[in-house]
Amino acid sequence: MSDDSFKDPATIAASMVGISDMDTGDVAPHVKPATTYKYGQGYVYYRDKGPGMEDTEEVLNRLEGGDGAMVFASGMAAATSLLMSLGPGAHVIAPETMYWFLRNWMLKDAPDFGLTVSLYPNGDLDAMKAAIRPGETKAVWAETPANPDWSITDIAGAAEIAHAAGAKLFIDSTVAPPVVTRPLELGADVVMHSATKYLNGHSDVLAGALITREKDDLWAKVHHARASMGPTLGAFESWLLLRGLRTLDVRMQRHSENAMRVAEAMLGNPAVSHVLYPGLPDHPGHAVAAKQMTGFSGMMSIRLSGGPEAAARAVERTKLFRNATSLGGTESLIEHRGPVEGPESPTPQDLLRLSVGLENARDLIDDLEQALGQ
Repeated sequence: MSDDSFKDPATIAASMVGISDMDTGDVAPHVKPATTYKYGQGYVYYRDKGPGMEDTEEVLNRLEGGDGAMVFASGMAAATSLLMSLGPGAHVIAPETMYWFLRNWMLKDAPDFGLTVSLYPNGDLDAMKAAIRPGETKAVWAETPANPDWSITDIAGAAEIAHAAGAKLFIDSTVAPPVVTRPLELGADVVMHSATKYLNGHSDVLAGALITREKDDLWAKVHHARASMGPTLGAFESWLLLRGLRTLDVRMQRHSENAMRVAEAMLGNPAVSHVLYPGLPDHPGHAVAAKQMTGFSGMMSIRLSGGPEAAARAVERTKLFRNATSLGGTESLIEHRGPVEGPESPTPQDLLRLSVGLENARDLIDDLEQALGQ
């Protein structure tokens, strides 16, 4: 049976289907740290491509069901390389609520590269369609679930809108890795991940990834941007990311189960005014999320009845949840997100962002309850 016979993402991730090391009988991939190669062997210089980097890309490509993958030194490097490759004069539409630092780059830095960016309300397909400028819009950016309110975008519906306008659909699927959602199968053209998060899963690698549905002219430009500007993922980091991917499926199952239990517990807490988690039936995007996701991932937010002051106190009182940024690791994190993003942020100042880890769910609930004063 060939490698191509195995299609399930859980199998691909756990067994490293498609990795060259498997041809030698090794059951774990090697670190391949060389930066330069003898001519005639298919490689020249690591900044352009290298065997260790390609091993990781092959697994990511198979996981997403794509035509090609590239890894980068960070999620921001991946996203900005993709957007800049659209070229000067391109118009991009993006959601109002999304990863703050990329949103900030789009609005403040992208114009320096000749890009124009307009924002639309998250998940609103009518507003998305209305924001498109015929003949000018080259890409629709969507993040689903979106950080930090975990709003949901219908990927298939967004793809129809983008393609009807002659634009591409780019999906930030960081919070919904391929064992949870496969955007390319729903019509997306390129999937972006901050691989630092769930793909790696251990809070010890800074990495980004792009996976494309088709190796077209834009993909060639992105590859050129990576090779020429150098935001390449190092060999050791590529190996660490590959190692983390092996447990992706089981980790995501536990993250989703724990987050659901924590969300349900917070619904009954008088200190909490809102629970934002797409797994809850009353979440505005629940029906779409249930259609395009397997599990609802481990990210959620709560808003506190006591306002910003209560939120600031709570993050200092947790004992198991660690007051830190980022997400997707085995450990649970909590963050008072608004102050981190700054005064221009649309994030409510009473919101706490939770990355629910792999600990015992009851322990996590007890920790939040004592921190909230219950």
